[in-house]
Amino acid sequence: MKLTLNWLREFVELVLPLDELCDALMMAGLEVESVEEHRPIWGPVEIAEIISVAPHPNADRLRLCQVRRAQGPVPVVCGASNMQAGDKVALAPPGTALPDGRHIGGATIRGQVSEGMLCAARELGLPGDEDGIMILPADAPLGRRLVEYLGAEDTVLELGITPNRGDCLSVLGVAREIAALTGARVQLPEPVLAEHDPPTTAAVRVVVEAPDLCPRYAARIVRGVQIAPSPLWMRTRLALVGLRPISNVVDVTNYVMLERGQPLHAFDLQRVGEAHIVVRRAGSRQGFVTLDGIERAILPDDLVIADSRAPVALAGIMGGANSEIRDTTSDVLLESACFAPTAIRRTARRLGLTSDSSYRFER
Repeated sequence: MKLTLNWLREFVELVLPLDELCDALMMAGLEVESVEEHRPIWGPVEIAEIISVAPHPNADRLRLCQVRRAQGPVPVVCGASNMQAGDKVALAPPGTALPDGRHIGGATIRGQVSEGMLCAARELGLPGDEDGIMILPADAPLGRRLVEYLGAEDTVLELGITPNRGDCLSVLGVAREIAALTGARVQLPEPVLAEHDPPTTAAVRVVVEAPDLCPRYAARIVRGVQIAPSPLWMRTRLALVGLRPISNVVDVTNYVMLERGQPLHAFDLQRVGEAHIVVRRAGSRQGFVTLDGIERAILPDDLVIADSRAPVALAGIMGGANSEIRDTTSDVLLESACFAPTAIRRTARRLGLTSDSSYRFER
């Protein structure tokens, strides 16, 4: 399992130097398999603000931007067109080195002075495939280094977790272990939940027909969701620990799982037949296409999450293609459950299908 020191610091004060912390974890039975320092080469890139955008007088495909730095405004020539006045952007000032080997300096482009470069995510090696330059949140602090704002400068620990230490398969779990080893206090953020819609029980019916395999199943509904890329800081953190960002809904379920140790699953509510969730044994041998596009052979005793018609997920292992989150999803059914470890382990091993979710439920 991978986690970062900055992520740990959100839950516990790290009072030991890194080498001593690694030794303490090793002596507690949590093997530190690797320590990887991430120090992006583009450290000087800073947050700036677009003052104005105008066509380049001598080039149809270029824009002439006035950009506000903390030290004052500078002109920047840019080939993108997705920015407008007031946008917060990532500016590589002269002297910045980029991952592709380029070194940014002051230049005159088609007769116009350009003091730096406005950056796209891919030019910095950050996750994201949006066209054009990065547009940062409006509250991004002017002049702050981008690596600090995104948490891209970090140290990644890879821990080997033995089967008896499922409690340490999360950032919070490891933070608790560090607190026990060092005497530091665990700091838990206070959750804030604003509820305005009718209760979930009025919108979806949940029936657990196999309580021996699923002693607890909870669901919530989130309406009016717009599927989009996650915030760049979240994509950056997920990428650091080895997960590929997908979308805001999918990413947040992965983020909570890594941070708290509780796997979540998100269904497209419109694709759950009659808004009816049944946690049951499959009952018969049948084919089921999982999220990876592969048809799996389900046996009668396999635990599934079904709607009014058919299975929509292999419980605790992987969701189904028939209920996955898509670009058109607007209402999400969020699952948080407790499954019997033996049932998850048996099905996952027979299918040769191990996921981050099943890895935790098995323990």
